[in-house]
Amino acid sequence: MMPADYLCHKEHLWAKPLGDNVVLVGVTHYAQNNLGEVVYVECPKADAEIRQDVAFGIVESVKIVSDLISPVSGTVLEVNEQLTADPCCINRDPYGEGWLLKVRLPDNGGLDGLMSATDYKKYTSGSDDA
Repeated sequence: MMPADYLCHKEHLWAKPLGDNVVLVGVTHYAQNNLGEVVYVECPKADAEIRQDVAFGIVESVKIVSDLISPVSGTVLEVNEQLTADPCCINRDPYGEGWLLKVRLPDNGGLDGLMSATDYKKYTSGSDDA
């Protein structure tokens, strides 16, 4: 189940505020469950600019290849290097070790349009997989 302090994008990625206009970004449990076993993840490098509602990378599973649509706009500070060697950590721990990016948001925020964990659960038809 998604932690209450996480925010979600309609394209099934989450943003966890860390303070100082920095968030972690990852794939929701709901999305990873529908994808199946993740075998490859492609993310931008540090210092790349990403934009909300625009693809920044891909995730490939045994079922499908899917674009990663950014929940936020900002500058990539760090990429989870563990995903290179162990992409299925997204499946094991989507809200912990399976995070994708650490992003610095613009000074004017950048979390507009995201859903609360409760609203995301409703969005995914009340699934406990949210």
